[in-house]
Amino acid sequence: MRELPAGTVTFLFTDIEGSTRLLHELGDGYAAALATHRKALRDAFAAHGGIEVDTQGDAFFVAFTRASDAIAAASEGQAALAGGPVRVRMGLHTGEPLVTDEGYVGIDVHRAARIAAAGHGGQVLLSQSTRDLLDSELEPRELGQHRLKDLTAPVRLYQLGDGEFPPLKVLFGTNLPVQPTPLVGRERELGETAALLGAHRVLTLTGPGGSGKTRLALQLAADSLEDFPDGVFWVPLQAVGDAALVEPAIARTLGAKGGLAESVGDRRMLLLLDNFEHVLDAADDVAGLVAGTPHAQILVTSREPLRIAAEQRYGVDPLPESDAVALFMERARAVDLAFEPVPEVREICLRLDGLPLAIELAAARLSVLDAAKLASRLEQRLPLLTGGARDAPERQRTLRATIEWSHDLLDAGEQQAFRRLGVFAGSFELDTAEVVCGATLETMASLVEKSLVRRWGSGRFGMLETIQEYARERLAGSGEADAIGRRHAEFFLALAQSAHLAADEIDLGQHHEIVIPEQDNLRAALDWALDGDALLGLRLAIALEQFWVTHAPYEGARRVESLLSASFEVPPALRARALRVLGGTTYIVGDFARGNRFHEESLEEFRRLGDEAAIAHMLHREAVEALRRGERARARAASAEALETNRRLGSPSGEAMALGLLADLEMEERRPEGALALARRSVALAAEVGFTWWQEHYLYRACEWSLGLGRPAEAEAYGCDALRLAHQIGDRQVRVYMFALLARAAATQAQQERAGVLWGALESDEKRGPVGQWEDERDQYAAHVLECEGPEFERGREDGRKLALDEAVEYALAVDSRP
Repeated sequence: MRELPAGTVTFLFTDIEGSTRLLHELGDGYAAALATHRKALRDAFAAHGGIEVDTQGDAFFVAFTRASDAIAAASEGQAALAGGPVRVRMGLHTGEPLVTDEGYVGIDVHRAARIAAAGHGGQVLLSQSTRDLLDSELEPRELGQHRLKDLTAPVRLYQLGDGEFPPLKVLFGTNLPVQPTPLVGRERELGETAALLGAHRVLTLTGPGGSGKTRLALQLAADSLEDFPDGVFWVPLQAVGDAALVEPAIARTLGAKGGLAESVGDRRMLLLLDNFEHVLDAADDVAGLVAGTPHAQILVTSREPLRIAAEQRYGVDPLPESDAVALFMERARAVDLAFEPVPEVREICLRLDGLPLAIELAAARLSVLDAAKLASRLEQRLPLLTGGARDAPERQRTLRATIEWSHDLLDAGEQQAFRRLGVFAGSFELDTAEVVCGATLETMASLVEKSLVRRWGSGRFGMLETIQEYARERLAGSGEADAIGRRHAEFFLALAQSAHLAADEIDLGQHHEIVIPEQDNLRAALDWALDGDALLGLRLAIALEQFWVTHAPYEGARRVESLLSASFEVPPALRARALRVLGGTTYIVGDFARGNRFHEESLEEFRRLGDEAAIAHMLHREAVEALRRGERARARAASAEALETNRRLGSPSGEAMALGLLADLEMEERRPEGALALARRSVALAAEVGFTWWQEHYLYRACEWSLGLGRPAEAEAYGCDALRLAHQIGDRQVRVYMFALLARAAATQAQQERAGVLWGALESDEKRGPVGQWEDERDQYAAHVLECEGPEFERGREDGRKLALDEAVEYALAVDSRP
């Protein structure tokens, strides 16, 4: 690659004026004219040391180490083209750009390009920085300050020579405010809205307060100036208190006298009506203006749509993570020039939902807090996020004021529904909102249109965290927080019970898919119950028994203990079940002694109650503990008793568990084929009643036992089935074990790269937190896999660490994947 000049560099951009028109006029002769133009300019550039950086069609981008050389090349180039059919506009700017492997980077490149675009064929324009480097005998003509597309501040321009040209093609015919800072991100949104603006008479940008609708609209309007020869005009409406005053406000902006539609006439102009949400009754006036003018277009920002026939809506979402971080960094460096990115920046942006206003307010707090302390204080966002820019509207100086502005525009019924929705955590279904909050379909639709509630995937709804915090504040001050909290907890208790995840309901068919989407709400209900109704909370925690085991055993144990401590006069049956949950969640993470104590207490309670099915279940757990201690006879006796009772009671799940334990005993006594046969019967019985957790566990056992027998292909079949089920119900512990066993199967078959990918995926999964008993057993699993370490394994391992969880599972299930 050619070496580009560095340090102080003068850029020269050229572009043919009216190239499309010229193509039609010259026809087949256009190619020759274009070639002549290119040779003339390249000769001039080369004669003065110019380096051609880029060429696109009929445009050149050239760099010079000296401004005087660039001026000379431009002059000679124009002289060579004079009198010919091709007329070229040129722009020069001097700066200190960054040079990268890809070329020049920085605002100086954009500035030079925009200067060239402002000129006409035969005209050479210079920036102030280039002018300042010229010899005193050269006196370019000053053209004054002008606003150029995409540049935030006006630019003083000069013209080389005395030629007469039409007015510069700059941002005239507009009252758009000069933006103090560049727009960060939003490239996709700008492209999409530009296309929509070209296809629709009215485009409304909707979104919650602080999402950046106005900033996006102003940039879109500035980018569209060339499309509206009669001007682009901004009409701020936040101070307009009456819908009847909207039309006069537009007329004042345009300097119109008489009727607005008559004044606009057939002019091709764009009107940006900003903050329309509180004057929605003026929507009919906008519709009338559109109907009465053939070419005027309307761009609107509003927290809810106008709902007129000509309208196209576009929802402005919060910033994606990368853009949110970039915005925070830019605003942070305005506070502290030396601020460097730290891990807390990402956390801050996520906690603020990617809302530009919230991010800007948070960055301003770096004057008194470091990033770590700022992140820690964001548990309560609204009190912290104040002190916005003095030149911002009052309602945008605090996050609370921004949300309050939207809230105050709601009617009484909408305000009631809004605050009650604050009881939810995460997302929720429409039916749930109707039952818990009394929110009608019409009210929910209105809150969605007003950008206070958002549609999530799969028909669910939710709020941004910042908005939900405000809703919770309103609910807490309403006097109905306890009643709505109870209604919410009772609803999710019933939902959890319908999933049949308690150990005594397994034969009814477990449905993990019911509770997995509702984890946030289930936790919120448990939080409320700890102080509001501990017995209700205990019933809910028990209903989630299998969820705790598969997803969060530590949390499950902690919650049950807390609820037992907070409860008075716990009924014996409820206490027995709570102790069973506490024992299971404690045991599965490897705290065997404590878990077994809880199991023994639970069994005693069930014996006093005479609950045969529960006793049989606890006998199974007794057998598991006996086998762990090496007490095979006791384990076999307990399993046999449990098997007989479960068969008599007609419990397929209980029979499956007893057979599984007997399979373990067969393996302990070195009868692997018998163990595999019992494991398969156990899995089949569990499948009959949808006891997925048991299925995956004994498929996992069958996989490990098959590997021990030297049958890796058979092991892979069992292992893939186990992994598929574990991923389906979110059982992280079994998922990690299966990554390990499938990696071992691959290593056994000399598939080093596949083994590496699977082990790398396992290592990535481990970073999510503790994995029950895995930490104590990891080394013995690793020994079977890491013995095949080598270049192929390490290459795969690095790839596996980069896979998303779904990708890793998909890869693992593709047993025919080969390096």
